[in-house]
Amino acid sequence: MTITQPDLSVFEAVESEVRSYCRSWPAIFDRAQGSYLYDEDGRTYLDFFAGAGSLNYGHNNPVLKRALIDYLERDGITHALDMSTTAKRAFLETFRDVVLRPRDMDHKVMFPGPTGTNAVESALKLARKVKGRESIVSFTNAFHGMSLGSLAVTGNAFKRAGAGIPLVHGTPMPFDDYLDGRTPDFIWFERLLEDSGSGLNQPAAVIVETVQGEGGINVARAEWLRALADLCRRHDMLLIVDDIQMGCGRTGPFFSFEEAGIVPDIITVSKSIGGYGLPLALTLFRPELDIWEPGEHNGTFRGNNPAFVTAAAALNAYWTDGQMEKQTLARGERIERTLRDIVTEHAHAGATFRGRGLVWGLEFQDPARATAVCRRAFELGLLLETSGPQSEVVKFLPPLTITPEELDEGLRIVTRAVRDTD
Repeated sequence: MTITQPDLSVFEAVESEVRSYCRSWPAIFDRAQGSYLYDEDGRTYLDFFAGAGSLNYGHNNPVLKRALIDYLERDGITHALDMSTTAKRAFLETFRDVVLRPRDMDHKVMFPGPTGTNAVESALKLARKVKGRESIVSFTNAFHGMSLGSLAVTGNAFKRAGAGIPLVHGTPMPFDDYLDGRTPDFIWFERLLEDSGSGLNQPAAVIVETVQGEGGINVARAEWLRALADLCRRHDMLLIVDDIQMGCGRTGPFFSFEEAGIVPDIITVSKSIGGYGLPLALTLFRPELDIWEPGEHNGTFRGNNPAFVTAAAALNAYWTDGQMEKQTLARGERIERTLRDIVTEHAHAGATFRGRGLVWGLEFQDPARATAVCRRAFELGLLLETSGPQSEVVKFLPPLTITPEELDEGLRIVTRAVRDTD
């Protein structure tokens, strides 16, 4: 694909230097449908990014779009803070019947605000309120958001530095296999908890991602997650699973922790819960933890009614018969086979891969290689991003609704992009 540099002058002159994704993909996008985006010149790009995991059901999904248009055309409520509405009722009933009850979960649903970091902030706040303690344990290479509380439990030094103030009341521990299997799981963590001389304040909670997306597609083993849940129970700490990017079916099951057979005390959900890319976030917690006073945590945009409509439509369309999970796992096996072939072909580059469901990472010893692969993929008509502390991992995050033909097209481009940068 020949790329003609678009006129980006207004973005460069008016928009802040903080913009990032647009620097990797110098195009002016105009429309999107399914697994494809189109720029204003009509060029086509296959999407292996999916709105950073916010578009699990693709762009402008026709089922969700129809539900949204019908709602707007009848002048349905668009803004209601936390007032009761028919759209909220329909979502809560659907979420209860399609997601919670089939999994024997009785978690309460809180709408903390429209973004993932809003959900994390409310989860941390609730854990501290319940336990009467300040400290939260997180893990190396974690990412939980860009507001101050979320940054305090995020590992990335560059993002943490942007806070401009000390980030306190958080303690990092090694994520699964962080020490390359040289020490038993949680030996350091448990030793600190049991030693009155360790200097570790008793934590209120532990927050964890089952797959660290921004941290480099680091996949926690099911047995590691089970051991973590047991550790939390034995030491009176709440377990928070951040399922903002990996939930809503990204790893196969609706919740990413289901494979491990655990049920967290608190769960944060956002990104694809709205279905259509509309802002929506949930904080789920066990009923006995619901000790909030009315209005103790609130926000102007915590009741996004158009998102309730598309969220309910997505649950009804994709999560009532178990087919989405099977399809996601099958698509993931196809990606795994291709990545295995790429790693074999490029063993000299020290390439490795890892992932679950439809989230995968291809890592190179030379971090610049991952960036070069993504740049070449864009030239060939594929959107990919990097992740990891040094942007050393090529990250695969296609829509869950991608067809086998579209997936094969993207994997062919990836294979070529790796070869072209060898």
